[in-house]
Amino acid sequence: MPIRLPALSSDPTAPFPPARTARVDPDGLLAMGGDLSPARLINAYRHGIFPWYSHGQPILWWCPDPRTVFDTGQVRLSSKFRRLLRRSDWTVTADTAFAEVIRQCAATPREGQDGTWITPEMIAAYDTLHRLGHAHSVEVFDGDDRLVGGLYGVAIGRMFFGESMYSAASGGSKVALAGLARQLSAWGWPLMDAKVENDHLLSLGAQLWPREAFLAQVENLTRLDAPAGPWTARFGRLPARDLGHPPP
Repeated sequence: MPIRLPALSSDPTAPFPPARTARVDPDGLLAMGGDLSPARLINAYRHGIFPWYSHGQPILWWCPDPRTVFDTGQVRLSSKFRRLLRRSDWTVTADTAFAEVIRQCAATPREGQDGTWITPEMIAAYDTLHRLGHAHSVEVFDGDDRLVGGLYGVAIGRMFFGESMYSAASGGSKVALAGLARQLSAWGWPLMDAKVENDHLLSLGAQLWPREAFLAQVENLTRLDAPAGPWTARFGRLPARDLGHPPP
């Protein structure tokens, strides 16, 4: 039986349907249609909503319950991995290779997925958000300046919404996530959205929050003052070996 969903209007600033009306199966499916304009995407993220669809489908909008969330001060790395990092020559940066990171995320095979949801239209939309200073990448480079992992997402106020991450070398995405969490925590940003749970995220310390609690925090944090723009200088160059020790 076809799923009947609310269709979004042509106005990118128009309200989304209330999150409580999202479907239970599939979890969090809320609406369809609209576009991927910057105004629409920022409107969506301010309300804890994100696009997720495959090639050939209409744009689908989601707000699952529960929501997978990281406390930026509680990302968990194993003792063994921390010991390895203390000898690492890797470096973590931000907004130095956004286009490469998002394309690598799109090209990385995912267990249980046939193809990618990061379509060319999605790449173009987030490239635009990046140029406007709302989408950011975190990169991990090895000692030879080769990109070995990264992630990207959207920042509004003091809330970061993670989109995707990848590794080209073992541990690359974990270092990107831990490096981002370290910097966000230092800036006074308490949460990172990770959307939907999986075993890997849970092993790194992700928590499952009721949607209502998550949306309340999103409403508060997206209102806090944090200017849009590149993070390159603010983030700096974080030696991965520093992640082998507890934060100061």
